[in-house]
Amino acid sequence: MMLDTLKTMLAAYGPTGREGLVAEEVKKLLQGKVDTMETDVMGNLICVKKGQEGGKTIMFSAHMDHIGLVVTDIEDTGFLRVTNVGGIGIDSMKGHHVTFGNGVEGIVMLQPTKGEAASLSHLFVDIGAEDKADALTKVNLGDVCVYAPDCVQLGQYRVASPAMDDRCACALLCELLMQAENPKNTIVGVFSTQEEVGLRGATTAAYQVAPDLGVGLDVTAWGDTPETKLPAVKLGAGAAIKFLDRSMIATPVVRDALIAAAEKAGAAYQREVLPFGGTDGAAIQHARGGIPAGTLSIPCRYVHSACETIDMRDMDSALCILKEFVNGTY
Repeated sequence: MMLDTLKTMLAAYGPTGREGLVAEEVKKLLQGKVDTMETDVMGNLICVKKGQEGGKTIMFSAHMDHIGLVVTDIEDTGFLRVTNVGGIGIDSMKGHHVTFGNGVEGIVMLQPTKGEAASLSHLFVDIGAEDKADALTKVNLGDVCVYAPDCVQLGQYRVASPAMDDRCACALLCELLMQAENPKNTIVGVFSTQEEVGLRGATTAAYQVAPDLGVGLDVTAWGDTPETKLPAVKLGAGAAIKFLDRSMIATPVVRDALIAAAEKAGAAYQREVLPFGGTDGAAIQHARGGIPAGTLSIPCRYVHSACETIDMRDMDSALCILKEFVNGTY
């Protein structure tokens, strides 16, 4: 069930560069459901479901990592100084409950700025340590904390949680690999690493896989809350087929094939024009001599906050589109 798969993905600790526990959960879900699974040097988990003879190879990439704070120093008083790993806003981070990979809990706070403009250098994490020596028994420099897991149902269809970017797409890709029966084309599902710091995992994976075409799976921004009108994307109106963002202009043949798949499947979809951001679709498109690529997005409110919110109807729409897409002729 999609919601159960989503909750499994959301619960795993996996900041950028430390995605191993997420990969382990994916392996458990896909054991016996795919033909091969391998982990490359970047930590990408590459899962293959073979298609029919004469079919193409399609790479789908959903990133496992999410934003966090890395410890840069420990003060004599035991407070942790941190900086960002991925795009983190001060306002969205302060006052939030965070957790480290070893289970240590903390609270992120902002020191008084005394007239200065607040910056990341003013953030600190309180883990309840008495002093530096006590703190060092719990964490060390280079350790990374993330928003503590907190999955909440909002109404009938919507779910809010940290790490929805991009665990919702990981759940979607898991469901595609589990449900696609004897697909026409070979599906290569890449659960990628280090997307939040420059699409790094997908870049190397796309070079290795060398697919005939590719699709990034990610969240996109929203335009349906007070005073937020762009992008023209709404929760619950279907998955979003990307036309462009700052990292890529979707290859027309892939973009149009996604639209055709949506219409053939009778699945709701939206057209996405995003004037910022980037996805693994760009890494695929730029690989080798260039690979035809696009992106299918899940609309998500409050991206990079502790309450990233999606609509499960959009997840169902996306799965219908992808199941039709993997059986297309290219």
